[in-house]
Amino acid sequence: MELVKLSDRIFYLPPEEVNDRPVLGYVNGDRYSLAIDGGNSDKHVEKFYEELKKANLRLPDYTVITHWHWDHTFGMHAVLGKTIAGKPTNNKLKEVMTWKWSDEDMQNRLNTGEDIEMCDRCIKVEYPDREEIKVTTADIELNGSLKIDLGGVSCVITEFVAPHSEDSVLVYVPEEKTVFVGDAGCEDFYYNNGKYDKDKLEAFIESLKEIDFDTYVWGHDVPEAKESVISYFVEALEELK
Repeated sequence: MELVKLSDRIFYLPPEEVNDRPVLGYVNGDRYSLAIDGGNSDKHVEKFYEELKKANLRLPDYTVITHWHWDHTFGMHAVLGKTIAGKPTNNKLKEVMTWKWSDEDMQNRLNTGEDIEMCDRCIKVEYPDREEIKVTTADIELNGSLKIDLGGVSCVITEFVAPHSEDSVLVYVPEEKTVFVGDAGCEDFYYNNGKYDKDKLEAFIESLKEIDFDTYVWGHDVPEAKESVISYFVEALEELK
């Protein structure tokens, strides 16, 4: 996968399905740079950094975590600079840090519902040797909202209600009218049987409507225009009513 340029300021590494690698975003400021999501392993992070170097882009000074799921966080130990996450994300990562990774332990988590089959399967693809799994918490803990001036461009990092995970965080780049949301617009596979929660989806749609953006960057798909993505979510909401 090669780095994709959305503008002079915005880049992303596309997702990979077989091992559930998500989009890794990048915002290029004059003084600092910021990445979105920590990847699912050190190898994922290394690939991202290789592509940034090829494009003559500075490696990230900050990395924002959109939510706790393994594919967005298991590479955090390998990122440069400071990591930023909401308190609920850090709390969940502290729990995941206690998990063990034998076949028996992983099967037990499937049995109890602590983990889900897709993640179990993809973790085994990304980690042939599961002793290499390293889980860590973020350096900086977000409480509500934070704005970072990168120089010529800024990022507004905000906790918000979303259907996919209780700890969702978005990164809004106002100068570029771009929003990175991770998997926030997807269904909840951990606590709602892979379905949308109507109230959370409705709150999520209202939040998006209030943000002045043109480009919506999905966690596992190609970016999409605001009008198109809101229409998609509104249609999904109507099906729940």
